[in-house]
Amino acid sequence: MSMKATPNDQRSILKVAQLDQQANLLRHKAATLPELQEITSATVKFNNARDLRIAAETELSDVKRELLRAEADVEQVVSRITRDEARLAGGSASPKELEQLQHEVGTLGARRAELEEVELEIMMRVDSIQASISTHSQEGDEQAAVIADLEIRKENALAAINSELETIASDRSKLVNGVEKSFLDLYEKIRADSGGPGAAALVAGACSGCNLSINAVEIKRLSDLAEDEVVRCEECRCILVRGV
Repeated sequence: MSMKATPNDQRSILKVAQLDQQANLLRHKAATLPELQEITSATVKFNNARDLRIAAETELSDVKRELLRAEADVEQVVSRITRDEARLAGGSASPKELEQLQHEVGTLGARRAELEEVELEIMMRVDSIQASISTHSQEGDEQAAVIADLEIRKENALAAINSELETIASDRSKLVNGVEKSFLDLYEKIRADSGGPGAAALVAGACSGCNLSINAVEIKRLSDLAEDEVVRCEECRCILVRGV
């Protein structure tokens, strides 16, 4: 079934199509802002730094408990050495007891050296883990600052895009208010069904919607139609607006 629409309505619907295309491009721009990918990348780095910091803090807690046990072991041996040395200095023990005490002090001294070596090794591990925590914390802080800056840039870009979209929406509303409803409905249906432009201009023998040339016979047929006759592109099925 053929449809009629005034040349003015056809020109208006072409302008609507152009505005819709501009809006689509702006929405695509908003969805593909470089800041979005950069935020994703920075967030991954931030999360990695946070996870590594938390893991290091957990390890530090375990190693500190290990250090406390090592310190307690050293303290216990030192206490026994102090006690034995006091008995040796007291001179009240028998020669055999003195010999045993001296042997024990020597054994305890060697044990103390071993335990202090273990304690030192644990303290070095504590220092290393604390350095890792500091590094990961700094990395996290740096990425958090990067993300905050990117969020501001993203919001500014989106604000500019949304401002343009609002202007387009306002201009579109003014245009469609003057277009006959059934013709507008056809345009909206074509646009929804095809996912492409609902209307395009016939320019230099080609449809500006699909950019395909129209044969001479069809061009002649279209030129013989009344100005208010609504025609469609045979390829992309959009409304083909003539005389623009």
